[in-house]
Amino acid sequence: MARQLDEQIAGRFPVGLRLRILDVGMGQGTQALRLARAGHQVTGLEQDAKILAVAREALAAEPEGIRGRVRLIEGDGRETGVHFLPGSFDVVLCHGVLMYVEEPDALLAGLARMLAPGGLLSLLVRNADALAMRPGLSGDWAATLASFDTTAYTNRLGLDVRADRLATLTSTLAGIGAPLHAWYGVRVFTDTAPDAAPVPPDAESLLAAEERAGRTDPYRQVAALLHLCGVRG
Repeated sequence: MARQLDEQIAGRFPVGLRLRILDVGMGQGTQALRLARAGHQVTGLEQDAKILAVAREALAAEPEGIRGRVRLIEGDGRETGVHFLPGSFDVVLCHGVLMYVEEPDALLAGLARMLAPGGLLSLLVRNADALAMRPGLSGDWAATLASFDTTAYTNRLGLDVRADRLATLTSTLAGIGAPLHAWYGVRVFTDTAPDAAPVPPDAESLLAAEERAGRTDPYRQVAALLHLCGVRG
């Protein structure tokens, strides 16, 4: 996904431009720190105080120059208007958040308002059109059959959450003034791998295969996750 995001950023903005980036639901700060290391000014918004503390600890271990490019804020992604002015960012990330939001339209509209004209909105969501893949590949046929007609699922943390359909989000993005520009599949071949699985010796080949599948039909259509990129008009 990082390669996909970098591709979209490189295609939209001049090389060397220091972008203003908002990472909503930043988690432990993996993407925020990576982008700060690349020279961008990054604001991370996270509502879980414990996770935010982990991100602050990771940031503290970075060189001073990188620390100075990152601002971390405790807050809810549905309240971006409380913290920021409209048009304040060139790029807004919302990765792995929508599945926890029962009605995501208001959140997405708020994120779009944060973008400057021509800005990039990057979403990572669970693919509702492929919910049957994981239980099917695991041989859980009852769960497989139940997955075809729903957007609800239980994630690896044991939480009951929801997935999104590409067609629905395409319509939503058009409606909030940030129409879909590009989309990718994420975790086409590796979704059933255990979280603690060691890095395989052929990791580069694995990543190359995932990257190729993530941009190629029909493979991307059955990916566990979808990476959608909208552009503010």
